[in-house]
Amino acid sequence: MGVEGTVEYFSNLASYLKKSKKKKQIQTVALKVRMDCDGCARKVKQVLSGVKGAKSVEVDLKQQKATVTGYVDAKKVLAAAKTTKKKVEPWPYVPYTLEAHPYVSQAYDKKAPPNMVRGVPVTATITESTVDDNYSTVFSDDNPHACTIM
Repeated sequence: MGVEGTVEYFSNLASYLKKSKKKKQIQTVALKVRMDCDGCARKVKQVLSGVKGAKSVEVDLKQQKATVTGYVDAKKVLAAAKTTKKKVEPWPYVPYTLEAHPYVSQAYDKKAPPNMVRGVPVTATITESTVDDNYSTVFSDDNPHACTIM
């Protein structure tokens, strides 16, 4: 295996590394876009369909929602939607059946579509304080000064 064999080996190795590039996963990106009329919806659909890798674009004027499906990156879709100079944010709503506490103050939204609430982190509903610990130690068997009426 001389110099030619070594060069051939490295060229084959380099071509193999180029071919093993990861493919993007197909995904769906939903956005909340402020649209007033059919012209706004048409403009948003045209811009989002121009995103590289977008297979289909659906715009729902009533819900103020735009959905892009394809081999796309969510950040690129969001950036493209912002070029329309409309108020754009990722779709914040989830079905209320998936939310543990759908009517806490952070989740409830009057502007949400029917049967939808805002997605809130689980920690938003947890409230723990030292007062709760005091009540549990008052009636504990380990506490010598605990209440004896039990």
